Amino acid sequence: MNWLAHVFLSEENVDFQIGNFLADPMKGKLWDGASNAMRRGVQVHQLIDSYTDSHQIVYQSKARLREKGLLKPVIIDLTYDYLLTKNWDLFCTVSVREYIDSFYEEAKLRSIELPNPASELVQNLVDGDRLNKYHQLDHLNKAFERIDTRLSKRLLARETSVSYFDAVTRNIDSLEEDFLIFFPELCKFTKERLDSTNISHWRI
Repeated sequence: MNWLAHVFLSEENVDFQIGNFLADPMKGKLWDGASNAMRRGVQVHQLIDSYTDSHQIVYQSKARLREKGLLKPVIIDLTYDYLLTKNWDLFCTVSVREYIDSFYEEAKLRSIELPNPASELVQNLVDGDRLNKYHQLDHLNKAFERIDTRLSKRLLARETSVSYFDAVTRNIDSLEEDFLIFFPELCKFTKERLDSTNISHWRI
């Protein structure tokens, strides 16, 4: 799952949400003195990734794109964030814009107190409005383009993210069917590992 899903699949605690976001760019390692909520966010992120990577529906989604491809996991992560945005009201009691703006406001204030690189990572997330990039399929293609700017020349010589866009477009209805089966199951799995009194924004 990508950033929007990880922030959503958190307790209503900005440190938990930030930890769930930072787990990938910080490679699961926080600094001495990081809060317990932030560390729990990292742990839940890792559990979410492990569950997602081993789920049969996710395998099915990847198989819809092409037989082989190193970038298939990244493409499905981004596509699932697009589908989460599209189907947001099925899962959350507040609008996607309201939810994201509330998180941004709290995260921006909290980032001032964090050491680098965590502070810079959170501020870039907020300033770039990176959770709010997936409202149309064309926006998804632009996300693929951004991924390609960060890939090595060696990998780009083998495949690009944008080369998947046609397959995503052709299969978007089937991918959405996959997502609508998978995401409720992921929510159930994650909910069992959270304080249920702190996820009142969830519909499921």
